[in-house]
Amino acid sequence: MEIVGPTSHFYVSQRLRLHYADWGNESAPTAVLVHGGRDHARNWDWVARELRHEWHVVAPDLRGHGDSAWAIGGMYAIADFVLDLANLIKALGPEPVVLIGHSLGGAVSLMYTGIYPERVRKLVAIEGLGPPPALIEKLRGRPPAQRMREWIEQMRQLGARQPRRYATFEAAAARMREENAFLSDEQAHHLTIHSVNRNEDGTWSWKFDNYVRTFAPYRFDVDDMRALWSRIECPTLLVRGANSWASDPVKDGRIAPFANARLVTIPDAGHWVHHDQLGAFVAAVREFLAE
Repeated sequence: MEIVGPTSHFYVSQRLRLHYADWGNESAPTAVLVHGGRDHARNWDWVARELRHEWHVVAPDLRGHGDSAWAIGGMYAIADFVLDLANLIKALGPEPVVLIGHSLGGAVSLMYTGIYPERVRKLVAIEGLGPPPALIEKLRGRPPAQRMREWIEQMRQLGARQPRRYATFEAAAARMREENAFLSDEQAHHLTIHSVNRNEDGTWSWKFDNYVRTFAPYRFDVDDMRALWSRIECPTLLVRGANSWASDPVKDGRIAPFANARLVTIPDAGHWVHHDQLGAFVAAVREFLAE
């Protein structure tokens, strides 16, 4: 009998109990779907339903997100997310996987693949190349002391910040729609169900740790990232929404380090391409995976 939805599982990474959703079909090759910042594993449900019959689809909650534990101390460096992904993929078995990542999850997937190119058979990254080059240049000029002062102050402010409470579930769903104008009411409702916990007083709060909002005080190392991207051996599909804030990696040169990558730009889509134009996104991914 076909399972309607995924099963929940947990694994341990760096002493944290981390969650992932498993859509079954274990005899098929594995596809790991990695969500973006302040998101969760169940944001992939629509994509997973499309791919589950051909792939063993697994979608983790990153540390500090969804039903995974929050990091002690509240530090969320991209290296920690890569460690968690590496531990999950190792636990899933020896076969190379397909990786599909969005935003932060795309960056994590790209970094992992550059470190372990033999462990990934194909890679899809939705706007996962990090800040646009123009923004990196703007931030690069800030001296180390300034970056550290700003980070310390930001951490202090987050320490004093209480999780926002919404009086009703509908109010939380309305906030979800504000974040992405492309979402339908049905999509916003589904995403919100898996994004919130109900508090004792009957209000609702987001599951993610507020500390995931901060950025590490270290400078974004373009050379390191390009060196990792150049080590990726598998076919790579870079996906971008035509209406997104993300810059075009062909025009800005970020696609250059990749040995075997191409870009697809999805019309009428913003940053969350897999939500905004599900059909077009799935069609592009199916074609790519079938090659």
